[in-house]
Amino acid sequence: MANLRNHLGLIITAVVIIIVIVIGFIPRPVLVDVAIAKRDTLQVTIEEEGKTRVIDRYVLSAPVDGFARRLDLDIGDTVEKDQRLLCLEPLRSTVLDPRSRAEAEARVSAAQATLNAARRNVNAAEADADFAARELERLKKLYDSRTISLDRFQQAEANARRTRANLESARFDVEVAEFEKNAAEAVLSISAAEQTQDEPETVSINAPVSGSVLKLHHESEGVVNKGDPLLEIGDPLSLEVEVDVLSRDAIKIVPGTRVRFERWGGDTILQGAVRTIEPVGFTKVSALGVEEQRVLVIVDIISPKEQWQRLGDGYRMETVFILWESKDTLQIPSSALFRKDNKWAVFAINEGRSVLKIVEVGQRSGVSAEVLSGIEEGERIINHPGLNVSDNSRVRSR
Repeated sequence: MANLRNHLGLIITAVVIIIVIVIGFIPRPVLVDVAIAKRDTLQVTIEEEGKTRVIDRYVLSAPVDGFARRLDLDIGDTVEKDQRLLCLEPLRSTVLDPRSRAEAEARVSAAQATLNAARRNVNAAEADADFAARELERLKKLYDSRTISLDRFQQAEANARRTRANLESARFDVEVAEFEKNAAEAVLSISAAEQTQDEPETVSINAPVSGSVLKLHHESEGVVNKGDPLLEIGDPLSLEVEVDVLSRDAIKIVPGTRVRFERWGGDTILQGAVRTIEPVGFTKVSALGVEEQRVLVIVDIISPKEQWQRLGDGYRMETVFILWESKDTLQIPSSALFRKDNKWAVFAINEGRSVLKIVEVGQRSGVSAEVLSGIEEGERIINHPGLNVSDNSRVRSR
């Protein structure tokens, strides 16, 4: 008995150690996230960022080269149809530097000399014309008395006509010389350094429609060239939304597709409908530096204007395109799916153990997936299954 009592402590210690070792080798359940297969509304959507724009924009440009007066309008001002918005004056004259002024004075002197010479030519032509007229009158009397021949008389007539024509030409030369002198004097008398009292001719630019000023391209006075944009007007209550989407997503969108506008600044979610998908794509570099092919989709806002009347041109809109929707769909989280032999599979939970099940998947959104077969409503499945989960593994919910 004494020996047994002496070894009892050792025996108990050995048994405890064996029990601890056995417990340590027993597999522990894997902690997993659990989701429930349930029926609910499922939507397949595309989310992109869009911006509003006025449907009909009118860019008013300069019809001619000129000097634009300062605009008395601000962005947001209301304008009426045919209202005069701004005026274009003729371009200002150049300033004469000393060399240009000397050249202009020399041209005035040359024009004066040409005018003087033209006037002298008129005097000479008048003398020739008077002499020819008197000669023709004298020869006519001789021709009437048959003293000279017809040929001699006709020569006198031709000479009289020629001298009269020379006189008229000389007088025209005087007029041309006067005009040239006036033009040369105008260069001296009219320059940008001297203000003229005469009101210059102006070109008025009027509003083609009623609306508001959207943008001012040229607010201060200054020189504008023909075709330069001056300002833009439009109706800010006539808005549409342009959204650039990836070309592979644009293929799935059709005219009439329902659209939601979220996080646009208002308290409600606005509704819209796709009007058109532009047939031409363009390249855009993403924030990560990747080139992407994008397509513009134009969306009409169909919610009452009272809900979005504070929106303006170029406002940001979070746009959600609803490609597919079902009110009663058996669905599970997309993160519960994984590939098994080129098929979709999930791990269901049955009596604390994982069960591998092959499922048939229908529509998928970014978060949930439609289940056509393979699991039933209410079944518990493993969400985000890790590599430590396999078929018939002991599992426990976190």
